[in-house]
Amino acid sequence: MILDEASQVLQIEADGVLKLIDRLDHRFEQMVEVILKATGRVIVSGIGKSGIIGRKIAATLNSTGTRSLFLHPVEAMHGDLGIVGPEDVFLAMSYSGETDELNILMPSIRDIGCTVISMTGNPASTLAKHSDIIIDVGVEKEACPLGLAPTASTTALLAMGDALAVVLINKKQFKTSDFKRFHPGGALGQRLFRQVKDIMFTGKSVPTATTSVSMQEAVEEMDRHGLGALIIVGEDQRLAGILTDGDLRRMIAQKKTVFEQSLTAEMTPSPLHAFSQTPAYDALTIMEQHEITVLPIIDNDRRVLGILHLHDILGKGEFKFNGVDPEKRPHLNG
Repeated sequence: MILDEASQVLQIEADGVLKLIDRLDHRFEQMVEVILKATGRVIVSGIGKSGIIGRKIAATLNSTGTRSLFLHPVEAMHGDLGIVGPEDVFLAMSYSGETDELNILMPSIRDIGCTVISMTGNPASTLAKHSDIIIDVGVEKEACPLGLAPTASTTALLAMGDALAVVLINKKQFKTSDFKRFHPGGALGQRLFRQVKDIMFTGKSVPTATTSVSMQEAVEEMDRHGLGALIIVGEDQRLAGILTDGDLRRMIAQKKTVFEQSLTAEMTPSPLHAFSQTPAYDALTIMEQHEITVLPIIDNDRRVLGILHLHDILGKGEFKFNGVDPEKRPHLNG
């Protein structure tokens, strides 16, 4: 009985969010464009449960490159309205659209001259009538059996806020190196402040082969280390190239007999690389720009010192390029 009730709640909330997809239209696009063009901040406002969601959305926007702050409607009416300027975008949140504390504030917001966007479940509400852009976040019903406690409606509001934040991330080409600047104290920030030498694989942990080995020997060496790449060096141990899982997949796709191929012909010569003293966030930027997961680490004479994997910077399973697992991207090293 308990699990059935819990499952029903999750189903109602999931359905509420999924049905928002059908309501996405030009108004969402307008909201994104207005925020992108604004020279001020996104001022998020709401009260009660909507206010709590609003605080989270403001925090997400701030951490992903869109300057934002949360303004409590009551505090705004008692002096804090001075933080709002005509260059800002005012994002008002009220599911009913009839929240007195917020609606009383709206004429003053309109007088300031900033663009007003509302996220509401009632496009015909008083709040909506005060808005330049209306984002409909209505749900068919709440998960609360009494229909009183905001449940599915707040989930829908949060999901729409996340959709806005993620679209802005992509539009602004916000990168992990930018994220690092806003999270210097977190686990990610601590990893990104390290140098490559502190986190790279060295010694016998580095998958390496000379240019003289056969393709079969090269593949066996790559497989033993499980990093998805093999660094190819000359007899002088200087970096000559790299062979990746992607290279092997392409050979198979081209119907080549893999083990009959020449290692030097199939490897990527002069691959992208970094140095042991390179900051981790610089190495990460290289990986992000070229959508690769490994970097050979060399010294000033191009002798191989180690190999750096994306997971060693960001933590296994914690990072994706624009929402896509990096291991599923084509390997573009070189």
